[in-house]
Amino acid sequence: MKKYELIEHTADMGLAAYGKDLAGAFANAAYGMFSIIADLNAVKEVESRRIRIKEDDAESLLFEWLNSLLYYFDVETLLFKKFDIVELGDDHLEAVCYGEKYDASRHHLKTGIKSATYHMLEVDKAKNRVQVIFDV
Repeated sequence: MKKYELIEHTADMGLAAYGKDLAGAFANAAYGMFSIIADLNAVKEVESRRIRIKEDDAESLLFEWLNSLLYYFDVETLLFKKFDIVELGDDHLEAVCYGEKYDASRHHLKTGIKSATYHMLEVDKAKNRVQVIFDV
């Protein structure tokens, strides 16, 4: 099963992510987002962050999940490549994310992402599929 696929959009970039369950789709959306940002082959899983999010609905949860990860990249220059969703409910998510700080000598950055957007944002619980458009 493919983890994600890119979605063409006029000015921005998006992706649809899939999983064996919804937690897998959320994890693959995060992986896909970081794959847009950087080549993840050189990223090691040497640091981790535990992330807890509470929102009103699944779409807001996806939006906040991805933007929280972007926050860690923007503030701590952390590139994540592994996402263990510990718990995912209708209004909350808890995950442990693994990666390392950006190192210009080893990591190749590709595309800057400003944020996830609500435009075309979808969470399909029946198909374990999520979709998001990023502001680049």
